[in-house]
Amino acid sequence: KATGETASRSATSVAAAWVNWNGTGTPAARDSFNFSSITDNATGQYTVAVSSAMANANWSSCCLTNAYNGTGNADGYGFAHINNRTTTGGYLITVTSANSYVDAAVNDWQVFGDLA
Repeated sequence: KATGETASRSATSVAAAWVNWNGTGTPAARDSFNFSSITDNATGQYTVAVSSAMANANWSSCCLTNAYNGTGNADGYGFAHINNRTTTGGYLITVTSANSYVDAAVNDWQVFGDLA
């Protein structure tokens, strides 16, 4: 087991943290692992945090959104990315294909790297 790893994450090359959340209204996690909070900063802009810190801020992540605005209307395909990485999370944005911020109904974030 790697340094800082727990018995619940003894395998390597698996996500160190992940979350699926509803970004409409008050953001709410549907399911997660090693995830502590999501803060709604503005439309399509969130601060996301992990429960157990990463070893450094050079972790890898994958962020996805469906770009649905909560009314059942698609705003086109969506994408998400993370900025301002720290050992405990970062600033995540979700946008439509027209590059407009959107509070999407389905969002996913996975983090890969070593835990502290």
